[in-house]
Amino acid sequence: MASVPFHYVDLRTFCYATEDEKRVEGALRTFLPEEFEIERVESEGHLGDRILVLSARLERADDVRHALSKLAEVPDLDDVLAELDQRVDDNCAFYLTLDKQAAFRGDVERGDGITFRAKVEAYPAKKETAVTNARETLTELAE
Repeated sequence: MASVPFHYVDLRTFCYATEDEKRVEGALRTFLPEEFEIERVESEGHLGDRILVLSARLERADDVRHALSKLAEVPDLDDVLAELDQRVDDNCAFYLTLDKQAAFRGDVERGDGITFRAKVEAYPAKKETAVTNARETLTELAE
């Protein structure tokens, strides 16, 4: 694939006080190129417990391509493609949540724990165009 019709990919997960920070970081790194910098922001839960927010924004075409190719490994990609109308919003952003435990094992599965958000290129910026572009790209990457 020569060009990638996505402006950027945002990945985010939370590391709760009961979780090991290195393991949660490892789960997020499943979707990142090697040595990619992860942003860390400390927050506080309702009961005063520490929550670490780990996030990364991929903007370079090669980095975006890497994250999308990992996403294309999801076993039920056909279901994701069928749901694209619900997964792309009016601002041309594609959303999917991924299983943090599976990602720690190096697997890619839908579930909870990691938020995957990608801004889809669409000219003009319409949801229908974004859905078409996302479908074509994910289908091509899965082949």
